Amino acid sequence: MALAEDDYTNDGTVDIRKNPANKRKTGNWKACRFILGNECCERLAYYGMSTNLVNYLQKQLSMGNAAAANSVTNWSGTCYVTPLLGAFLADAYLGRYWTIAIFSIIYVFGMGFLSLTASINGLKPSCDSSGCHATSSQIAACFVALYMIALGTGGIKPCVSSFGADQFDETDDTEKEKKSSFFNWFYMSINVGAMIASSVLVYIQMNVGWDWGFGIPAVAMAIAVVFFFVGSPLYRLQKPGGSPITRILQVIVASCRNFNVKVPDDKSLLYETRDAESSIQGSRKLEHTDKLSFFDKAAVEDLKSLENPWKVCTVTQVEELKAVIRLLPVWASGIVFAAVYSQMSTMFVLQGNTLDQHMGPNFKIPSASLSLFDTVSVLIWAPIYDLVIVPFARKFTGHPRGFTQLQRMGIGLVISVFSMVVAGILEVVRLRIVQKNNYYDREYIPMTIFWQVPQYFLIGCAEVFTFIGQLEFFYDQAPDAMRSLCSALSLTTIALGNYLSTLLVTIVTKTTTRNGKLGWIPDNLNRGHLDYYYWVLTLLSIINFLVYLLIAKWYTYKKTVDH
Repeated sequence: MALAEDDYTNDGTVDIRKNPANKRKTGNWKACRFILGNECCERLAYYGMSTNLVNYLQKQLSMGNAAAANSVTNWSGTCYVTPLLGAFLADAYLGRYWTIAIFSIIYVFGMGFLSLTASINGLKPSCDSSGCHATSSQIAACFVALYMIALGTGGIKPCVSSFGADQFDETDDTEKEKKSSFFNWFYMSINVGAMIASSVLVYIQMNVGWDWGFGIPAVAMAIAVVFFFVGSPLYRLQKPGGSPITRILQVIVASCRNFNVKVPDDKSLLYETRDAESSIQGSRKLEHTDKLSFFDKAAVEDLKSLENPWKVCTVTQVEELKAVIRLLPVWASGIVFAAVYSQMSTMFVLQGNTLDQHMGPNFKIPSASLSLFDTVSVLIWAPIYDLVIVPFARKFTGHPRGFTQLQRMGIGLVISVFSMVVAGILEVVRLRIVQKNNYYDREYIPMTIFWQVPQYFLIGCAEVFTFIGQLEFFYDQAPDAMRSLCSALSLTTIALGNYLSTLLVTIVTKTTTRNGKLGWIPDNLNRGHLDYYYWVLTLLSIINFLVYLLIAKWYTYKKTVDH
């Protein structure tokens, strides 16, 4: 009998038929290979379509530089807001498997429709020797497809990494060790897909055609869906644990109702279940913390109200809300970094369009393909961080991870400042060449595009510190039953970073084009001052880092109750 019990997971997971998950038949790496294959193909599809999108909008839909850049950042931002919807549905009602399944179908239809808008007469813009001429209905069709994709990706982004982690039983020490390894392979699969997209697919878009350039990502996404469904019999599924938003609202309402109630000095008198396990499904109990003490009023015991969670909440439920509130300043500090990161798909591409893109007499590299060097940088720095930097730093800090998660993110913020400085210096040098040789009206100047490599490489390095550190930080510090929602919350920094970039471009354009001036970011960058825009981002990044230091000093790490 004991042997039979050992054959099943102890973390509450079930198989696709809703039976207790059998360790030998489900989960582990045999299930994860399908999840990794799905993620690699989905990221190939996403980056294959998005990396060069600014050029498509500019050249095929006849948008100006500022309008194309803003359209890309608005859309990209939406792609990182919709995960809040997907995460809520996964945590509260559908579970991660069915959320991924449903939203993947929407994603495929969006990719298919986008490829049709670039290939079928009537939907695709007409082009002649003077350029392309898109009608308002053709532009509308393109954006309908793009925002279908934004909705589809919202159900995948916050769920797929957690769904992969669900395949390992956290109560089994052997499987728990494999879980951390899964995240490494997961991040690698993202970058493999991105590397193929930024090299092969961007070349196809610029040299073969946009019909093939968007058609191949659509096929890749269809393959991603097939990968996911083929693995269904092997998956372990976590049951949805109820709405985290409801629990948060209960604490807020109970605190306000108990506004005049005095919190006891002995915090052990606050209400908590007597059982070893938390009353919240899938969550460990949390220790009481002193900060944000107003919310402790929600846990003051009242025997008449214990049955009503809108009047009395457990300490763990209160600490869930506190944990989320403590995460918010750290979350906000990632917005400026995300704005810097978003320049790779907008201003870096437009800057690269003005440089010499030739490799030899016959081959021309598309400017958007240089994001390949960001991916290569990540693939280089990720193992260096684990194998070299962590052991070296551990000797001095004594911390098992080398740096705390907050220190790791802070280092990335510093590196991002240097990426903007390098981009600004390159633009200063480029404009001096333009002025010295009167190249104002030349499409390209005799300066190789590979001078952009350092700024891409530095952003890739910063990404390893900040984005991966952020992923780890939000997973560790999120309440157990709110990890999908907090994962989605961390993704919204990228959304708001894109929106911030849009806002900056809009403000800069309106401010600098007064009285008939061309402004900093005109359609002809040779007559503009893109370097000034980079200096603004540099200044914002420095201010953001100084504020981040104060946030990191204030932060209190989450503590669970051990039994």
